[in-house]
Amino acid sequence: MNYLMRTSRSFSLLANTYLHKMMKKKNMKYILVTGGVISGIGKGVIASSIGRILKSNGYEVTSIKIDPYINIDAGTFSPYEHGEVFVLDDGGEVDLDLGNYERFMDIKLHRDNNITTGKIYLDVINKERRGDFLGKTVQVVPHITDAIQEWVEKVAHQPVSCELQPEICIIELGGTIGDIEGMPFVEAFRQFQFKVKKENFCCVHVSLVPQPKATGEHKTKPTQASVRELRGLGLSPDLIVCRSEDAVNENVKQKISNFCHVPPEQVICLHDVRSVYHVPIFLEQQGLVGFFLDRLQLPIRQPSSSEESIKLSAEWRNLAEKFDHLVREVKIALVGKYTSLEDAYASVSKALQHATLHCNLKLDLQFIAAADLEREMQTNNPIRYHEAWQKLCKADGVLVPGGFGSNGIEGKIAAIEWARKNKKPFLGICLGFQLAVVEFARNVLGWEDAHTIEITQDKAKKNVVIEMEEHHTGIMGGTMRLGKKATMFKTQDSILWKLYDKKQFIEERHRHRYEVNKAFVPEMERAGMKFVAEDESGERLEILEVEDHPYFVGVQFHPEYISRPLKPSPPYLGLILASSGRL
Repeated sequence: MNYLMRTSRSFSLLANTYLHKMMKKKNMKYILVTGGVISGIGKGVIASSIGRILKSNGYEVTSIKIDPYINIDAGTFSPYEHGEVFVLDDGGEVDLDLGNYERFMDIKLHRDNNITTGKIYLDVINKERRGDFLGKTVQVVPHITDAIQEWVEKVAHQPVSCELQPEICIIELGGTIGDIEGMPFVEAFRQFQFKVKKENFCCVHVSLVPQPKATGEHKTKPTQASVRELRGLGLSPDLIVCRSEDAVNENVKQKISNFCHVPPEQVICLHDVRSVYHVPIFLEQQGLVGFFLDRLQLPIRQPSSSEESIKLSAEWRNLAEKFDHLVREVKIALVGKYTSLEDAYASVSKALQHATLHCNLKLDLQFIAAADLEREMQTNNPIRYHEAWQKLCKADGVLVPGGFGSNGIEGKIAAIEWARKNKKPFLGICLGFQLAVVEFARNVLGWEDAHTIEITQDKAKKNVVIEMEEHHTGIMGGTMRLGKKATMFKTQDSILWKLYDKKQFIEERHRHRYEVNKAFVPEMERAGMKFVAEDESGERLEILEVEDHPYFVGVQFHPEYISRPLKPSPPYLGLILASSGRL
């Protein structure tokens, strides 16, 4: 009898747990953000802003970015392809839009929050090889589309902040409607809207409204065509966000409403604003919270304290207002390899901006191509050479970010030497950290042949930076030292230790294959370069500082990845404070 009662209770508990999970899955709300006419019109910022305003109203929000390319992830891309490679806590190398989501919503995403065609097809092919389809012909419909839907549902329920279950999942579909690469995803969501029911699915379409100079008036035809194509594929937009350079008048808005079968109040015209921090405020003013409450049948929710909600909103509004009214500038020279595309250093730029806003300063970021600082350029193109050095000399601080390859290496080393000798505040990130070691070995210790093995590829040379053999597998994708790692401070005589609130250890995200050679460290430390922190094993060096310098810091990790608008990264904050004479 007791056995039967225990069995009954166990079954009841299992049933209740199953029902609870099913109810949670049923109640998940999905917001799909699609784009029309052209790519690069701000879908990522709009998706992030929607998440921000929903989270500020008390909802747990997560996000998914879909990239229709066949690459498994973004790790093997040149930054010139899609901008920077963003790294997550779990080591996922993902699209830079996930950085926007994390910064705006203050969440921590996972590698599976970035879906690519390559990931989906690999998943389906692996299932086919295992025999999971029981001999059936594997096709785009239903197998690929089913795999997409299953992936979205699985990822949407993963906690991304405080271990709380997300309630709303914002999905950004990369590219534009009509791209052949995105067709399987559009079909998957056509089916998905019926699977999860209308009250749990909403489609936001972002489109361009151009204004040709010849006529001077906004043209709605591209948006009409884009919405028509979206409808033809089985998805109807509930909300249309019209992007334009200048503000769109009411007649244009009414025309889009008439021809796209959407009520006027559900056509949002978002023109270029002074900063991305204004976008959530603008969308909130257009009544988006009320729209989502009604369309997705969301319960009226506030954070645990109404004061917290007011404070959060006030902080963000103050941030946007501060950005507009700052006058005093700080000039930072970013010496890098990919300077012709600013998105290649998106997180670095944002981290600098967060730090300058915190210090009530306006950022004047000067991009300098490292190759332009090299001696060969003085002969090949003296104008570019002198302009690059003029920019560097006028800077208040110098930053050398991460990167790969030999291009511009000597220019970066020259910039580091100039910053060290002239007592200019300097921050080296990843490769910048390693090259600071090379520069010090050459110009302070007199080791003229000192270099990094990444460039020499010769173990017989004096390599002060060496390879991590376990991360050189012959396969490029996903094999670096990636993700969140602990860093332990060895001393309290450190600028960064103080900037990190005197914590004994910190956790930052990494992305590298090379490390400083510990064999040369004793000689360097005797000469004035101090390695103040290392990893948990004590094998890998993480932070360096140079004595008798206002701020000469190098870090092996990438602190920009976890910088937030209201919580700036300590190394970047230190650079801005030192560059403005306030450290």
